[in-house]
Amino acid sequence: MKRGDELGAVIEDLAVEGKSVARIDGFVVFVRGGVPGDTVRMRVRTVKRNFAEADLIALESPSPRRTEPRCRYFGTCGGCTWQNIAYSSQLEFKRRHVADTLERLGGFAPLAVPAPLAMADPFYYRNKMEFSFGERWRTDEEMAHPRMEGGATGEIIEPALGLHLPGRYDRVLDLEECWLQSESSARMVNLIRKFCFGHSLSVFSTVTQSGYLRNLVIRESKRTGETMVNLVTRDDRPVIMEQLTRLLLAEFPSLTTIVNNITERRSQVAVGEREKVYHGTGTITERIGTRTYRISANSFFQTNTEQAERLYDTALGFAHIRADDVVYDLYSGTGTIALHIAAGAGNVIGIESVEQAVEDARKNAEFNGVHNCLFLHGDLKETLLSSRRQGEPLPTPDVIIVDPPRAGMHEKVAREIVSLAPRTIVYVSCNPSTQARDLKIICQSQEYSIESVQPVDMFPHTQHIENVVGLAKSFQ
Repeated sequence: MKRGDELGAVIEDLAVEGKSVARIDGFVVFVRGGVPGDTVRMRVRTVKRNFAEADLIALESPSPRRTEPRCRYFGTCGGCTWQNIAYSSQLEFKRRHVADTLERLGGFAPLAVPAPLAMADPFYYRNKMEFSFGERWRTDEEMAHPRMEGGATGEIIEPALGLHLPGRYDRVLDLEECWLQSESSARMVNLIRKFCFGHSLSVFSTVTQSGYLRNLVIRESKRTGETMVNLVTRDDRPVIMEQLTRLLLAEFPSLTTIVNNITERRSQVAVGEREKVYHGTGTITERIGTRTYRISANSFFQTNTEQAERLYDTALGFAHIRADDVVYDLYSGTGTIALHIAAGAGNVIGIESVEQAVEDARKNAEFNGVHNCLFLHGDLKETLLSSRRQGEPLPTPDVIIVDPPRAGMHEKVAREIVSLAPRTIVYVSCNPSTQARDLKIICQSQEYSIESVQPVDMFPHTQHIENVVGLAKSFQ
């Protein structure tokens, strides 16, 4: 097999990053855009020692699992990598991924993993979308015949507002529609694009470190109906922002707040060093369960409100909390899990390494009138066993809930959790691979065993899956 070869194959399975898997004489080939059951023609792009990568060039016989993508940009922007797979099949692939990962990486005996908790409508589910300004991506045909400015030999730099292409942080796909947030969000994007480029506003370049426009972030509360528009720019231009604010309010009079985050950082992170509010309070509110959360432009909040509530309810059910229990919420973020479970517990102690998140958690507790939650700032590797309140050690936990980032837990943290000997451990994860690795450490001593597993589909049409695992002491 060599680069450029055209081969026929049957797609057998799905892999990470939205790729599918075929085999030629037992040799693995990763194919973008394939669906298990497809018979395809593919062109080999790269050949490595243990695998090859190929592009799908013809669909000879479609799989019964295949469906027509709704989005006209599918296959280009890299967002909904599975939109060509029927939703029921997506859920089964995710269920199998969780089961296989726990068995293969965790070393656990085969577990009865149920189907992921699904969405009734797997479209328009995101409450936050982050769009980028940049140089517009052009098709191969456009690149072959670039537009020229006057008689010059240089290519025109055309600005765009949309999403970065996968692996191309120097090019942006100009999006006029998106099935992830809402139709009104798409209309806002189109209006802001027209205003910005109609006023010949420059886009920020990481190469030259110049240009005004950086990002557009839209937040929509799915429960309260409140909406925030946040324009991220390199410098402060109040006249432009005032004109844009008037235009937005004329077209969308129910807009809750409009803010301008300003940053001169070299990175492309859509967070400002300072913020100016042009309409409203600079915050919106969202509800999960009985709690209401105030969200600012730079607050972290789960991007799928409906499924976040189901995720937290699952964690609560697995925790078996009693009225006088002390519960540790590790990697507590802005306190959403802690506040969700607080009503049934004696005391909840959240520990988080990001100081701003701790401040947000304390404000959320105050905003909801919750008085049995304590939020501490610290690195869990250093503070879990040594955390103190007013010089006194923290009470021993009866239940520990962990919700770490994709990288999972440090091995030291996993071992210290076991040494604290809680009655129940609940592990919430956005990455089954690192979850399986950490669970293997927790269960090595045979003091704990897996009691329950439940995947939750937070991100339909992508390969991502959240998973909740409940562990109990093996001998109680």
